[in-house]
Amino acid sequence: MMSHPDRLDANARIRLKEVLARCPELEIAAGFVRGFATMMTNREGHLLDEWITTVTATESLPHLANFASGLRRDLAAVTAGLTLPHSSGPVEGTVNKIKFLKRQMFGRANLDLLRIRVLHHR
Repeated sequence: MMSHPDRLDANARIRLKEVLARCPELEIAAGFVRGFATMMTNREGHLLDEWITTVTATESLPHLANFASGLRRDLAAVTAGLTLPHSSGPVEGTVNKIKFLKRQMFGRANLDLLRIRVLHHR
């Protein structure tokens, strides 16, 4: 269900259709997940407000409605994330590297040594 339908082989497509046919709520949820994934991959943030309204109106999926309500709390940031081509990947990678080095050194040294390791780590 989390894979793009075009990337599924024939057997997986059949199994997915069978599973979704047995559970109407899951079929509805799968449609919403696909819609959100399409918004993310095609950078269609302008469709987010409509998606949130539709999901929150669906009473059979309270957990997904809670997720959508959470998105609405910071709608401007989420819309920008689904629209703009910018990425925080390089920053996240640097933060991850620093946390890794800090865990490696746990209990062994102070901030001065951590600073040296961060500056000289590749």
